[in-house]
Amino acid sequence: MRHRKDYRKLGRNTSHRWAMLKNMATSLLQHERIRTTDEKAKEIRRVVERCITLARRARAFDGTADEKAVAAKSLHLRRQVLTIIRDKEVVSKLFDELATRFADRPGGYTRIVKIGSRLGDGAKMSMIELLPVEEAAEKKAKKSKAAPKKRTKKASEEPKPKTKKQAESAASKKDASTEKSEE
Repeated sequence: MRHRKDYRKLGRNTSHRWAMLKNMATSLLQHERIRTTDEKAKEIRRVVERCITLARRARAFDGTADEKAVAAKSLHLRRQVLTIIRDKEVVSKLFDELATRFADRPGGYTRIVKIGSRLGDGAKMSMIELLPVEEAAEKKAKKSKAAPKKRTKKASEEPKPKTKKQAESAASKKDASTEKSEE
């Protein structure tokens, strides 16, 4: 049993695995879509979503009053991401474009789509991609819509009786009220 096992080893030693995940995460952020095996895609998702969250946090500091503290915090977060993503152009894209794209999204920035088996060895393949701008906006619009208003009872509407006795008493009250209004 694999209780409390946090990650997949992917048949590689630690340094090889980390190098591979960093390179694949860089490619995903650069091209916004890559094709890989299911297991690798699930591991890449963890790395990429952590990077996007750090970029979002840096963007959240922009409205703070103390500019020096903001610059220090955002620099610290940028350096944390640079330990994973070694390409400075990709990091600037992450902090400028992707952080604003996913600003209102609390998580789940990627999508994994299963695309079948590889011909050579039969490995299960997936395509991992960043969610497009439209879907992020649609999710925000769905959440912002207010819940539909509940229908209120009008004065003329009365609750439906559950039993025959209640129906008879309601009918007699209605007859009595119409007789009074006619007089």
